[in-house]
Amino acid sequence: MEITGVPPGLGRLRTRRIPSTGGNGGRPGGGTVPPPIPVPAAWQRPYLNVFKHFRVEEWKRSAREGDVAALTDARLKGTVYRIRGSVPASSYLQLPQTGTQSLGLAGRYLYLLFRPMPRKHFVVHLDVTTEENQVVRISFSNLFKEFKSTATWLQFPFVCGAAKGSVYDCAARASRRDLVGAAPADVRWTCLVLDLHSILSLYLNRRYSHLKSVKLCSNLLVKNLCTSDLVFDPDVTFSKARQADPACRGVAPMPREMAFPVPKGEKWHDLYDYIRFPSDRSKLPYDSIQKSCSGPAAGGQVSEDPIRQLPQPVTLTKAVRDRLSLIHQITSPKAMPRRCPVITKSIPEVHLTAPGPPRAVPAGDEELEKNQRPHSAGDTGQSPAVSDGSIHVYAHQRSKRTIRAVRTSSEERLLPDPILKLRMIIGFGGCSTKWALWTRNNAAVVYPCHAVIVTLQIQTGEQRFFIGHTDKVSALAFNGNSTLLASAQAGTLSVVRLWDFPTGNCLSVFKTHVHSLLSLSFSYSGAVLCGVGKDGHGKTMVVVWNAAQVTRGGEVAVLAKAHTDVDIQALKIAFFDDTRMVSCGRDNVRLWRVRSGALRSCPVNLGEYHSLEFTDLAFEEGHAAEREPEDRTLFVCSKSGHVLEVDYKNVCMRSARRLLPARPRGCQRQDKAGSGAGPGIAINCISISSAFCATGSEDGYLRLWPLDFSAVVLEAEHEAPVSSVCISPDSRKVLCTTAAGNLGYLDIQSRDYNTLMRSHEDSILAFSVEGIWKQMATVSQDNTIRVWDLVSMQQLYDFAAADEMPCAVAFHPTQQILACGFDSGMVRTFSLAASDLLVEHKQHRTAITGLTFSPDGNFMFSSCLQGTLALYSCMAQKSHVLRVLGNVVARDAGNGPDALVVSGDSRLLAFVGPSKYVVTVMEACSLDELLRVDISTLDLNSTALDSAVRVCFAPVPRGELLVSTSSNKILMLDAKTGRLVREVSPVHKLSCSSLALSKDGRYLLTAGDKVIKVWDYQMRFDINFQVYIGHSEPVRQVAFTPDQRHIISVGDAVFLWDFLALPAERSPPAGAHSSESALLPGADGSSEKLKDASETPRQTVPLPLLSSPPCLDVSSVHQAGCQSIFSESDKEEEAGLPGSSRMVANGDKDASVLVVESVRNEELVVVRPKVRQESSRSPGESANEPRKETKSPKSQCSVRPDSYRHFTPRFKASVPPQSFLSPPAGSEVLKLKAVIGYNGNGRGNMVWNPDTGFFAYTCGCVIVVEDLHSGSQNHWLGHAEEISTLAVSHDAQVLASASGKRNGDSHCQICIWNVQDGACTASLFHHETQVQAMAFSRDDRFLVTLGDYSDQTIALWNTYTYELMSSTRISEPVHDVAFSPLSHRELACVGKGAVMFWLLEQQGADVNLKVHRAPAPDMLGPAELTSLCYGADTLLYSGTNSGQICVWDTKTNCCFMTWEADEGEIGVLVCRRNRLVSGSNAKRIRLWAVAAVPELRLKGPDARSSSVLLEHEITLDGTIVSAAFDDSLEMGIVGTTAGTLWYINWTESTSIRLISGHKNKVTEVCFSPDETHCATCGEDGSVRIWSLGSMELVVQFQVLNQSCQCLAWKPCPIVAWGAESQHVVAGYSDGTIRVFSISRTEMELKMHPHAVALTAIAYSTDGEMILSGGKDGLVAVSSPRTGMTIRVLADHKGSPITILQCTRKQYHDFGVEGGELWLATSSDRRVSIWASDWLKDKCELLDWLSFPAPAGPEGLSSLPPSLAAFCPWEPGTLVYVGFGMQKEALFYSLREKQVVEKISLPYFATSLSLSPAARFMAVGFGERLLRLLRCPASDAQDYAGHDDAVHLCRFAPSGRRLLTASHSAVLVWELTDS
Repeated sequence: MEITGVPPGLGRLRTRRIPSTGGNGGRPGGGTVPPPIPVPAAWQRPYLNVFKHFRVEEWKRSAREGDVAALTDARLKGTVYRIRGSVPASSYLQLPQTGTQSLGLAGRYLYLLFRPMPRKHFVVHLDVTTEENQVVRISFSNLFKEFKSTATWLQFPFVCGAAKGSVYDCAARASRRDLVGAAPADVRWTCLVLDLHSILSLYLNRRYSHLKSVKLCSNLLVKNLCTSDLVFDPDVTFSKARQADPACRGVAPMPREMAFPVPKGEKWHDLYDYIRFPSDRSKLPYDSIQKSCSGPAAGGQVSEDPIRQLPQPVTLTKAVRDRLSLIHQITSPKAMPRRCPVITKSIPEVHLTAPGPPRAVPAGDEELEKNQRPHSAGDTGQSPAVSDGSIHVYAHQRSKRTIRAVRTSSEERLLPDPILKLRMIIGFGGCSTKWALWTRNNAAVVYPCHAVIVTLQIQTGEQRFFIGHTDKVSALAFNGNSTLLASAQAGTLSVVRLWDFPTGNCLSVFKTHVHSLLSLSFSYSGAVLCGVGKDGHGKTMVVVWNAAQVTRGGEVAVLAKAHTDVDIQALKIAFFDDTRMVSCGRDNVRLWRVRSGALRSCPVNLGEYHSLEFTDLAFEEGHAAEREPEDRTLFVCSKSGHVLEVDYKNVCMRSARRLLPARPRGCQRQDKAGSGAGPGIAINCISISSAFCATGSEDGYLRLWPLDFSAVVLEAEHEAPVSSVCISPDSRKVLCTTAAGNLGYLDIQSRDYNTLMRSHEDSILAFSVEGIWKQMATVSQDNTIRVWDLVSMQQLYDFAAADEMPCAVAFHPTQQILACGFDSGMVRTFSLAASDLLVEHKQHRTAITGLTFSPDGNFMFSSCLQGTLALYSCMAQKSHVLRVLGNVVARDAGNGPDALVVSGDSRLLAFVGPSKYVVTVMEACSLDELLRVDISTLDLNSTALDSAVRVCFAPVPRGELLVSTSSNKILMLDAKTGRLVREVSPVHKLSCSSLALSKDGRYLLTAGDKVIKVWDYQMRFDINFQVYIGHSEPVRQVAFTPDQRHIISVGDAVFLWDFLALPAERSPPAGAHSSESALLPGADGSSEKLKDASETPRQTVPLPLLSSPPCLDVSSVHQAGCQSIFSESDKEEEAGLPGSSRMVANGDKDASVLVVESVRNEELVVVRPKVRQESSRSPGESANEPRKETKSPKSQCSVRPDSYRHFTPRFKASVPPQSFLSPPAGSEVLKLKAVIGYNGNGRGNMVWNPDTGFFAYTCGCVIVVEDLHSGSQNHWLGHAEEISTLAVSHDAQVLASASGKRNGDSHCQICIWNVQDGACTASLFHHETQVQAMAFSRDDRFLVTLGDYSDQTIALWNTYTYELMSSTRISEPVHDVAFSPLSHRELACVGKGAVMFWLLEQQGADVNLKVHRAPAPDMLGPAELTSLCYGADTLLYSGTNSGQICVWDTKTNCCFMTWEADEGEIGVLVCRRNRLVSGSNAKRIRLWAVAAVPELRLKGPDARSSSVLLEHEITLDGTIVSAAFDDSLEMGIVGTTAGTLWYINWTESTSIRLISGHKNKVTEVCFSPDETHCATCGEDGSVRIWSLGSMELVVQFQVLNQSCQCLAWKPCPIVAWGAESQHVVAGYSDGTIRVFSISRTEMELKMHPHAVALTAIAYSTDGEMILSGGKDGLVAVSSPRTGMTIRVLADHKGSPITILQCTRKQYHDFGVEGGELWLATSSDRRVSIWASDWLKDKCELLDWLSFPAPAGPEGLSSLPPSLAAFCPWEPGTLVYVGFGMQKEALFYSLREKQVVEKISLPYFATSLSLSPAARFMAVGFGERLLRLLRCPASDAQDYAGHDDAVHLCRFAPSGRRLLTASHSAVLVWELTDS
């Protein structure tokens, strides 16, 4: 800054303007005064008998359908209505008669007196209207199994109670829950009380208006229906009510018309049920309507506000938590009603000891804690005022755990509590930088820092905090004596808080009815508050509130409000009159007055100055006795430099002055208005004292003037425009703020300028702290690097980069060196001691994601978005590169400040990569890989892939690596072996953005969303964490300071917290299980020994195919003289591309990545100029020669977009076979009969044409064409890889299918099929990775194919010749493509934030593509457009990954409307005429009525979405990936990621499972003895029974959280066998065995004979015994009759059992007794053969076989299994396959004790089965091959159809069928020749 007479040390700095920042999207604090509850008309008081009022018996104002009759009930002694019928929708009683009418009943409570019919189901629908005139349906039924909710529909399960002591009641008590389902036989009459006001408020955050209609559906008896505003309770008698019993306050006795008769001597609750919902009881879940454990206490005081009701601790299901978390996440304190008793709450309070931090007790993640407010001295029971630290946190987390109440006296929790205390915040501003105020005593300033209000003592620097806002503070105002502070919050739901400034208590919180408050002004007395803002239509609004009673516990009321068309920049209340205000803005100065409840204004006549832009105003100070109070001068300043003096009393302008810039060598002067030439000083703000005036201007100057503006008295220059000035009450100091976020004051007497606060102008991305010089460095999106002193928190250095944004920073641990990474890929190191740049590293080409030093200071590491990892030596001051690795760090794991972490001993480096599912640990000094851990495989029960987000090392003695995951978990892994030690879940609502551990390993810090959590690392307590809030934006990083005494968190600002934990008294406990030397093999650190560490069991990790390019290793030696770090080409890739050339483009900004340009000569490839690329032909090239296709430079390191629409093939370790023995035509023995399963991993891989009935879908590499009438299947085999997508022509004559590269191919395969005969007529090869989507033009002349995010190519094909007509490389990933239904020349595709409209121009045989890129509306933010479909009348609908649907006009290529259609990403859109179907990853499909959309096109961007109606929605079992509907959108077929195809009928509101299969790997298949059914089991824990006739799923047995590993069907007994004796036995991963009855569809027996997972299971030949083998090699023999394990065999101990098989034998055959022969095979190539007689308890080892194998499995990623089976056609012989010296099948004779025959095999077998009927042997291989061998001739036939290893094959007992399995696909084959 520069002051006249500039003090030393303050030089001129660069001017940096702060960008305007909006809110963070959070909701404003709750605690607002609720709206008044609707008051019913007088005729509805005190209650209304609905049946009587509407005369139901006449059926004139009501409707009935089906069996509805009026009966006389003897017990109730009155008329009841019976509604019965098999279909609830067909039998009902409805009020009113038609849906267009409304009951108009405004009573808060609805009373339904009814009785469900025994052993029946019923449904009740209530349509209620909100104050916003939206109709919401509330339904409850005992049909519903779980709570469901949408924006317009709430469905509650109803649990029917039973008579006390009945069998049903005893069963419910024994299971500790009520039994859901049909009503019990002794179900009772029930009085159901529904609090409609609370239901809408709690579940939908809506305001209840009135009841519109009621629909009572079968089967139930109804006595009456009533509404009232009173709570009627059967326990309350009229005598109690008359005596005004305090226990009955707020509760009334039952009226006679609503009462049930109670005989003398009986109790009401012994005969009937009373249910109130939502319940005020503590033990009932919110997600069901059911009876309380005890009768309702008569005395419960009725709460007038549902949000003020105190919910008791409950067990919440996920559905309810998801709904409630939207409403009660974090709300602010509210002014509590007087005389409210102090109550122990189950919803916790957050306490803050000023000036401490906001902190929440752990409310929703684990348990709820009860806190009781302490009474203050003299407290008479009323609630104390809410302090600045009392924030109510309603944290209903999405956890499956039970949330229970705990008492602080008995609960063990993390201590001390609180463990953090907010010490200081570095930051200023938020919404704007114009609000900073002096306190009355001149000792402190008050200013906002985002969502926190800070009071800063200017002498000591101490800060005090006012916490409560949940979004950025947009305005501040003091009353005259600084006792009341008003603050406004930004956002669409703006709120104002009034604070008692001396104590910090929040006195009141109220809504403003303004979308965004821009300014506040308090009257001098504090009785009146005025605010200016914008309403929902963008119109300026002025609101005046009466705050006179707020200090006495009263509420704030609106005095007046007014809308105005004039612009208002500033408004202030006159200090001499609370009812008068003045305002200024563009082109106006106005005087306002409140009179008789109205707010009126009049303009000041400005004459020739009427067109100025006025910015601020101030009243003349002081008062003379001879003048009236309103005889004041008003000063108004403007952007043009004019200062007007307005006579307030006479409403006229006195004079005008214009302030002009100073002349050279002169001081500032003033002239009369208009007399000066040139631009004036743009004045932003003005402040007046009794002696002088202060102005702040756009040129950065603070100027002090005398009141006549004759000359500048004092001035100070700032680096940015001055946004506000404020003269202190004593007129000795001037407070000043700038647009750059600086806050300071000018001391007038000493002429010193003191900077109080500097801050970043944008979000802070990362920070680093060092402990020697106690400094902290921060980097921000404002393109600056700042270094701060940790003790004083003052800024020391400021580095700015003009065109680069710093994104990572790190301090050297021992030297004054700072390293910084930029978004350009540059890494620079600075010497802070010399203030000099040391070195620049250019190893990266994209933004730096990780930058860190090793703790010993010897090495530095950096990584970038491209996946490159660099190692630098820091032994000298100037670091140099040692090694660079490409494609090792995850590129799709997201950006963060701490992507790389180093262990405390500097020996290990960890990061997420090469994909986001994998964590890699390397040796830090060499970057040699030591360990890979696949995070996605650690949770077998999860249906979604879990990915790693952040990593962190525990202190060295523990030897643990912490990984935070996308599913909100923290995994503690053993850093040496990768073993999962333990996990913590859930951690945050959103994924954890930062992790840090204290040096002693006792405390863990996590940051997620906007909160910080401190955890006990050992998780020893009932409550292991504490929660701290305060940030208004997501927390980017959190860490301990080096001395462990403080914690720093950054995001919107820098928060410094005191860490109050006591230091450790001793070293880490003995539980630390590994020593420092044990972390790495070889303590001497030699690289040879270190490399041995990679030979851990996790050598390979499953990675998505093609998603991780080969690791490119370039040492520093390779870089000599080469611009690119990737100087060596990949030999394998080069060999696979004949004629390819590899080049690196330098000097081009767009080509600053590794570039592979391949030029290939291909037939029929015609190229025209493409988007952002050039294609040319040499002059000498013949026109008849095939032209070359030139593709633009493309990065190999494509990042997967944030969209599930992109197809990612399932990882497969198998490869296609190198040779294939196809059977001669007509001589095939096997015929593919059926395929079980649908590939939910595909995208758009199901087609259905409703006109022709053609229906096809994919399963693996097979296209299944199914007849929907007969269920018969045809199978089209032509692909070798997983099929990604399908497309059918409009005439349904041609089908196109796409898959990945076949073995040996360099491009993906697209097959064209003739639908009539199923023949493949063409194969197309063009795309390099995967095909994302395909579409036919309207006339079927063209086919467009779209490559995935790695390919980024759109290709156009001629469907007559299937020549490639055009190919265009797109600069960014595209997600979906569609042709216009109106023109074959128009198509569109969607991608990142834009729609691309394409136009085909055809000139002869040439086709050119023209494209127009239309960006998405700004309101969507950085959204991905993920799906699209054309609508009627030139409309295009597109979905986004944030759940929005955009409507585009294809004539103008503009978006004119959007609406929020779902909570998740919309991946499927289908439109027919006036209806639209959307499908999302929220598992929902929704039907929209869009008939009014075409008419809204004329309104352009102003179109409202209220005319789009949600007609229906259905929730399915997985993310929606494919959909096809008929022309009216009444019915269709929808596919999900769960592997299910659903038939949808919107008319009947039904969804029927059409095709289903296993989503995960199938682990066993088998036939029933009669071959009418087959059984499959899988890793998903299910056992499924299929009918072989129809291939439909008959029954499914599901065991949660377990994997089913093996199963067997019980064989036919010797006696007659019936259906009732069909049983299946299954073995599970927890060591249990379950026996299921097929006919009774229930589990009959559960045994636990193993301690580990089962791997094999079999029945004895008579079915009387179960043999089971485990992973530990033990074989157990158990009896299904007794459930006892009678024998355990340990001969194979130590090696998993792979096969168990039983067969019959002659009793004395082989010289041993027993009628049964059985074998066991283990994975160590050992086979044992046993003879047994279980009835005599005989089991004798007959033979023991061990098969040799070579020393090492060369060329094999894993060993093939050891398999053996008895040969059916050679008794006494078994067949063995497995890993051995040769690839062969061995026939071993038990009689001759030797191998009698060998059959050579092409590969090692993975599955084996022998036909019981003919001499056939089926062998499956890991090379995706099934071979059928005819023995003994060894004739072989190979069969395709599997896209992965054939790991199962099983012959049917008759030998006529064969089951094979490949991953999740099950294939059923028939043998045509026996």
